[in-house]
Amino acid sequence: MIQTFSDKNFKRICKQLAKKDKHLAAVLNAYGPPPMWTRPNSFESLVHIILEQQVSLASALAALKKLQEFTGGITPGKILRMDDQALRACYVSRQKMIYIRGLAKAIADKELDLDAMLLLTDNAVRAKLTTFKGIGNWTVDVYLMFVLQRTDIFPSGDLAAVNALKQLKTLAAATPREALIAIAEEWMPYRTIATMILWHHYLSERRKSQ
Repeated sequence: MIQTFSDKNFKRICKQLAKKDKHLAAVLNAYGPPPMWTRPNSFESLVHIILEQQVSLASALAALKKLQEFTGGITPGKILRMDDQALRACYVSRQKMIYIRGLAKAIADKELDLDAMLLLTDNAVRAKLTTFKGIGNWTVDVYLMFVLQRTDIFPSGDLAAVNALKQLKTLAAATPREALIAIAEEWMPYRTIATMILWHHYLSERRKSQ
């Protein structure tokens, strides 16, 4: 069964998580509920997620804005018409050019139907998207969470989420990934919203220290 969150159930789920986990409750008590981060189910959203791979959110957003300005709206056709020089001027690395063009071609050739993703299970979405170059588990996790609004994803490869979890639970820096995944399983079937609370903690603590 496909489970999603929306503005109708998001805060209720936050409250349920607070009852299950005192550390998540402490974040909510200190900072309130997290923003309900969502993005439209579009090619542009996938491009945005690819741009966010292994760089700061600010750097990715700068590249996205440059692409938006250049294209007047990021579509597969417009990306396929851009040469390397134009993409470089939009802060897109050579590797990410390959990824973004590959996705653009897949959508243009109807190999990838983003609307069809709405009807697939989380595992089926992952199996489909990871067939494309440059799409790994972290990228799929973010797509499932932000775009498809699936409720039960824990992005174990996300440094901000992992570091926030270690800090909240007072875990050693060398805590293995498997142990973190096991802790996150206690939040099922709402690991996505728990992760958003972790991000909320991470960002709020950073703002306090600036």
